[in-house]
Amino acid sequence: MKGMTIIVKIISGWVKVLIFLFGIYIILFGHLTPGGGFAGGVILASCYVLLMLAFGREFVEENLPLPLASKLDCVGALAFAVIAILGLVLGGSFFINFLYQKYLPGEALNLISAGTIPLSNLAIGLKVATSLFLVILVLSMFRPDMSGDKKE
Repeated sequence: MKGMTIIVKIISGWVKVLIFLFGIYIILFGHLTPGGGFAGGVILASCYVLLMLAFGREFVEENLPLPLASKLDCVGALAFAVIAILGLVLGGSFFINFLYQKYLPGEALNLISAGTIPLSNLAIGLKVATSLFLVILVLSMFRPDMSGDKKE
């Protein structure tokens, strides 16, 4: 049996949804409340770490395979770079909020009032979540087997 006891698995199954939703909330509303892409990404990665501890590494690798996590990591970095370059090209200065100034003049304290900041938070959140997940996954692959079953 991989992972921990049945009680830990059941509670982890319930809590993972709440942790995942909280991470998404922190990423989406990071420009209005404390948080943002980095904090939300760490929370999303902790959701997968919880699943890895409860169910075992193989379970997590089936749900988010290593090649897919690596591709999502690259997509997050590319999206952040594209948003920065668009700000440079369309706005004229580095990282200008071109969406808010030209295309989406909205009310203050609204989700779309920040222009490119929520998009940057999404890209950073994806990058941080997948990077931390990959670090924990790779570290768990190289741990010594402590099961006590010595095969000769």
